[in-house]
Amino acid sequence: MGEFAIGQGVSRFEDPRLLQGGGRYVDDIKLPGMAHGVVVRSQHAHAKIKSLDVSAAKEAPGVLAVLTAADIKAAGWGDLPIPGGLKRRDGSPMIKTRYPILAEDRVRWVGDCVAFVVAETVAQALDAAELVAVDFEPLPAMTSTEAAAKPGAVKVWDDAHDNVCFVELIGDKAATDAAFAKADHVVKQKLVINRVTAATMEPRGAVGDYNIADGRYTLYTAIQRPHPTRTDFSKLMKVPESKIRIITGDTGGSFGMKSPVFNEMPLVLLASKLTGRPVKWISTRTEAFLSDAQARDNVTEAELALAKDGTMLGFRVKTIAAIGANLQTAMPAFFLNAGSLAGTYKTPAIFVDITAVFTHTNPIRPYRGNGRPEAAFVIERMVDCAADELGIDPAELRRKNYVPPSAMPYKTPLTFTWDCGEFEKNMDLALAMADVKGFKARKAESARHGKLRGLGISNTIERAAAALVEGAEVRVDRDGTVMLFSGSNNQRQSHETTLKQIVCDRLGVDP
Repeated sequence: MGEFAIGQGVSRFEDPRLLQGGGRYVDDIKLPGMAHGVVVRSQHAHAKIKSLDVSAAKEAPGVLAVLTAADIKAAGWGDLPIPGGLKRRDGSPMIKTRYPILAEDRVRWVGDCVAFVVAETVAQALDAAELVAVDFEPLPAMTSTEAAAKPGAVKVWDDAHDNVCFVELIGDKAATDAAFAKADHVVKQKLVINRVTAATMEPRGAVGDYNIADGRYTLYTAIQRPHPTRTDFSKLMKVPESKIRIITGDTGGSFGMKSPVFNEMPLVLLASKLTGRPVKWISTRTEAFLSDAQARDNVTEAELALAKDGTMLGFRVKTIAAIGANLQTAMPAFFLNAGSLAGTYKTPAIFVDITAVFTHTNPIRPYRGNGRPEAAFVIERMVDCAADELGIDPAELRRKNYVPPSAMPYKTPLTFTWDCGEFEKNMDLALAMADVKGFKARKAESARHGKLRGLGISNTIERAAAALVEGAEVRVDRDGTVMLFSGSNNQRQSHETTLKQIVCDRLGVDP
């Protein structure tokens, strides 16, 4: 289709609708008779629930229901889904703990869900939430990633041996040890990679609507993986998938955070069933910091072995990674991308030791890189440290160790095979565009104004995503109209434009 062919720059079809306020986000959903829910959350990182009294809240103006763990149990619903299949260092199965929808006898992080108040208005629900009387007995908490892995640390789960959930060993330890044994230089660094939270433009939200006539649940929510989520709900609620419908409209940002089944989703569904009304919950910005899944939180000790001339011989990485108080779906994915630690370099031997630990903090899950930015930071920081210690220009040390185009496809010592790449050429182009030759003068000029100016080089190479199962269908009607159905959920990646562009290019139809 000429100017609308694949690869052409075209105006986005969704922009006029979105720019004129035509977006339909979760908080835009307004159903007849809709009530509103507010979550009562823990103010303690770790505490026993000695008693929970919701009687005053139930009598408050406008209140329709107050849900507790007892209501979840009475409904026969299960816990939130968690991953499995990994092992501890001794080969025993990973520690799998329950992830209850509402806390029962103990809270394990600030923001943990204790009760769910449903009222006619948000204001009434907020007022009633303050009447929920929880007698907490505060307990010692473990919020340090590094300390959580040490013997004798305060345990997040009493019935576990310690805080270590699983250990993942990747690479060839013997070959890496041998490389270090013959190295002329060994560079060591301890790197702390801080926790981050999402702060999406659209906070999380959910609207639950139970239809008593056909026993069907409808959930309106911004979720990246609606199809697997429906399967998860089927198991949690113990109903056929055909009884569950998930509708995702426009999504104001996700980047991995809005992927798992969050507590509030089943809460609005059960509340709708118990009250006979649709129920909406929308997170506030403050609440998001307490309740959203977060990302990263690693303490890494790295060692890089080099020959006298700067050739990289081996790389060892030991990481303690916090996973929070509860496991979440896809949480372990950060180690699946540990292969990015190989970077763009022909290091012959690499070994990675990852210990995942529970802490009294928000659950950790893939968000904004899923382990890849951390890996790129670690290897690139180590190359810079090596250049500094050896007195070699950082660009030249990289040039010496890059995988050359002639070696492609190149099987790295960690997981991945790079199919192509001209890393030296990329760097030379970047150096020229950054006018590195003029950097010294710019730095001096900055110094004269009391400013600091730095120059850094970083490569990031990654597997951007793994293959997933989803559906797509193209239908052609009698009048020549083409309809495209896609199982891929849009979180502002321009699906309305890009998928249309592919179809128009291939079928020769007008966009």
